[in-house]
Amino acid sequence: MIEPFILAAIEARLTRARTLPSVRYRRFVVDGVPIGLVDEARAERLSAFDVFTRSDEIALDSRLRTSDERSQAMAEVADALHAADQLPAWRNELFAIATRLGDPPLFTIERGAARYFGLVTYAVHVNGVVHQDDRAQPRMWLARRSPTKAVDPGLLDNLIGGGVAAGFRVDETLVKEAYEEAGVPAPLARTARAVGIVHSIKPMFDGLQREVLFVHDLALPREFMPVNQDGEAVEHRLVELAEAATAIAATRGPDETTTDASLVVLDYLIRHGHVAADDPAYLRLDALLHSRIEA
Repeated sequence: MIEPFILAAIEARLTRARTLPSVRYRRFVVDGVPIGLVDEARAERLSAFDVFTRSDEIALDSRLRTSDERSQAMAEVADALHAADQLPAWRNELFAIATRLGDPPLFTIERGAARYFGLVTYAVHVNGVVHQDDRAQPRMWLARRSPTKAVDPGLLDNLIGGGVAAGFRVDETLVKEAYEEAGVPAPLARTARAVGIVHSIKPMFDGLQREVLFVHDLALPREFMPVNQDGEAVEHRLVELAEAATAIAATRGPDETTTDASLVVLDYLIRHGHVAADDPAYLRLDALLHSRIEA
């Protein structure tokens, strides 16, 4: 079992990470549907664009009726914000924005602009675990992000994680990211088990993240060694579960692990019985994994 003082530190850290600043957020509305949350400062900047109307809400011009028309308008806004250094995490990758995953998109948008509008996005995260034998606890692979990453540079992360881009399914994203981030061959990646979702909500330097994380467990052979293929990870570390818990608790100083990976690791620890059900923090920790912010 994970020590109670570690669990208390995890709770404190994740609560702090998801606490919103004391500013007003306006709903971002498209075709009458509230889909985003924009803080007051960003709402003020958006009022300079004639494709938005601003009252208590920020609404995309209702004359933009099709997904293509809205996508073009949002692309022009994103380009202008990027040129003004408002979107530092530009990725040259599109997210499809819909009321529900799999629905026809209301529009597509540059990935690096999604948080500016507080849009709900989707990502795949994978716990890469190695089972020792019947008597020992499994160990978990963690990856260290490149120091050149725009988001969370140099922090520890799940072995595999990536956003679900426009045109991709969740399973396709898993296989793609598994190879790019850790060199996991497709047949092995496809053995990953989907085990649920976790909601990541946190204020960030470029807006508000509201992301649904599709969580998977992947059993890896003892002889498997991750090899990054895309330059986004610079180190891999195989750790005991107690060490993983300590890493997400950040008891020794600044955050060592990304918030999203911390949520996914915590979910693993709870699901596999490493958190005592009668620990005072159990229900609060579980709530941190599954609470969301609606527009």
